[in-house]
Amino acid sequence: MDASAGPEMIAVPAGQVTLSDRRTQRSWAVELDTYQLAMYPITQMLYTHVTGEHPSTALGDHLPVEGVSWWDAVQFCNALSHRKGLTPAYRQVGGQDVEWDVTADGYRLPTEAEWEHACRAGTAGPRYGPLDEIAWHRGNSAETIHEVGGKHPNLWGFHDMLGNVWEWCWDIYDAEVYGTYRVLRGGGWFDERWSCRASVRRRSHPTFRVDDVGFRIARSVVR
Repeated sequence: MDASAGPEMIAVPAGQVTLSDRRTQRSWAVELDTYQLAMYPITQMLYTHVTGEHPSTALGDHLPVEGVSWWDAVQFCNALSHRKGLTPAYRQVGGQDVEWDVTADGYRLPTEAEWEHACRAGTAGPRYGPLDEIAWHRGNSAETIHEVGGKHPNLWGFHDMLGNVWEWCWDIYDAEVYGTYRVLRGGGWFDERWSCRASVRRRSHPTFRVDDVGFRIARSVVR
């Protein structure tokens, strides 16, 4: 993986995904146009190449970057967009508010609907394969993070969608109860098997940093 080349992106086909909320017992369908999503979580090598920073606890070029907040991830997206000559997706409009320019061709965080659609890759079960073959979790990780791409990808070519690190998404989790908390998806290297499922949602404050949370990036297909 060459950091200067940027992330390897995969085109995700249009489709529909159904999301659900445990608190409200509500489910809702989301229609998605085609988009691009990174094959792997953002690595430490790429993150450092773009930002000059080394936030992770465990060090390794091909380990997922961790110890990054939602804000860090948003700023990374804009920085990478600038490097590639693309229009940044995010504008900071004051305080803790960020505005997403949906017409921009730059890098951004996936919505949780986009994340789950790509994770499932056309499958309907809780996982896209046998867990030990596709994910690093507490039962097989030796309670440590692992290099990206070490487990089998899903049918669309995405690695580490489950396990290894949780991944920040664009969405607010539940504004009525949790305010500005953002959605995390995918489960991590310290999580039990139950948490490593396509539908599991976690939440945290956008300034939160911990050693099992990273992110991967998306791009809109701008017509």
